[in-house]
Amino acid sequence: MGTAVWQFQDEVAVVTGSSSGIGLATAQALVEAGARVHGLDQSEAAPDLCEDRYTHHTIDLEDGERLQGLIRQIAEDAGRLDHLILVAGITGDRALWNLDEATWEKVLSVNVSSAFRALKASAPILRSAGRGQVVAVASINGLRGKFGQAAYGASKAALINLMRVAARELGPKGVRVNCIAPGMVDTPMARAAGDEVVQRAAQSACLGRIAQPDEVAESILYLLSDAAAIVTGATLIADAGQLA
Repeated sequence: MGTAVWQFQDEVAVVTGSSSGIGLATAQALVEAGARVHGLDQSEAAPDLCEDRYTHHTIDLEDGERLQGLIRQIAEDAGRLDHLILVAGITGDRALWNLDEATWEKVLSVNVSSAFRALKASAPILRSAGRGQVVAVASINGLRGKFGQAAYGASKAALINLMRVAARELGPKGVRVNCIAPGMVDTPMARAAGDEVVQRAAQSACLGRIAQPDEVAESILYLLSDAAAIVTGATLIADAGQLA
């Protein structure tokens, strides 16, 4: 079986939600591929990654002014920005009749508004360079209805459309923008839902299992790479066959 060997030597990447799950796996994969990675996360504890190639920034992603300023500063200090990977997200699951407005607003704020602000700050930098890639981590539940996920599903559907608009707007300047839509992934957030929920997801998948974070990270690196040079405005479903 062939194995992809990605090369991102000295390219600069910003990854939100980098301290665990898909974000951590993506940051690690990029570091191993030679990139210089800046991880943005609310966690104060930096993940154990190569110190020469990984810089951790503790930040509340809902602080729009600081988020945008930080991204601009990273690009200025590094002299470039090549990749923006938007992973940060929360769930807030509950049925509509139990869904309070505070939870609704919080999920939309973290999952969509923070992505918008990071993208807005990055867009002029990427346009000026005439190149670059953006990948946002959505979900198959942004493509279907899922009981108890009104806020989460709506946020991921909005994220998909936001990236499609960005692909249209940034494409003429050589910038590619895509989404990846995983199914359930073996992360702390998924495990918090309980073994029964995880088991049902695995049973619903064609492959009979849920994805691992590093497998999703590999798909993200494909979208960032030259192998996907003509892929933009797309949503790559990476769900082990849950939607099939």
